[in-house]
Amino acid sequence: MALDPQGVTFLVLGCGETRHPGAVHVDANPLAEPDVVHDLNTFPYPFSDDSVDRIEAFHIIEHLEDPFRVMRELHRILKSDGLLHIKVPHCSRGFTHSQHKAGFDVAFPLYFSQSFSRSGYFGVDFALEHMELRWLGNVHLLKYIGVKAWQVFILKSLDAVIKRLAKMNPYVCSRFWAFYVGGFDEIEFKMRKVAKEDSPVNDHPDGGEKP
Repeated sequence: MALDPQGVTFLVLGCGETRHPGAVHVDANPLAEPDVVHDLNTFPYPFSDDSVDRIEAFHIIEHLEDPFRVMRELHRILKSDGLLHIKVPHCSRGFTHSQHKAGFDVAFPLYFSQSFSRSGYFGVDFALEHMELRWLGNVHLLKYIGVKAWQVFILKSLDAVIKRLAKMNPYVCSRFWAFYVGGFDEIEFKMRKVAKEDSPVNDHPDGGEKP
């Protein structure tokens, strides 16, 4: 497709077989036939500053070498108040895939807020809108490991109960009892880009030390 890098409304990173009408799909694998073939470990991404309204990155950031650098790059290409929608493995099950480079916890968004810590701040601001721990993720993959339909129903019922308990206090859940239920498959974040001029503190050097 002919791509105008300044006219992108909706960007899907690491798209694989996922397709959304009207979106620009990005993947490193040309066999996936994305709109843009690009290795997300290579910077900068082929999109202009402040050019994208919405970015979806489901189960891709954990495969990349430097998630915090990726977040800075996504901040660069998002418009002010643009939406970043991420799904990543929770740390309790973060390394169940041999290619995962990182697991994520409920504290991840804090590193993109200057009010959290000057030493931990990573140089760009996102405002957290939604966070959810999901005990049962990637349900569509269960059939490949022999899980029957009736078993999926039971697992989904358990998922509804466990998610409701986790939602009461995700921080307590993640810190104290996540492992007692076998861990959580994924954690979901929805964050809005906060432009520098809207940030409560002036520019910070290129990020703090990694946690």
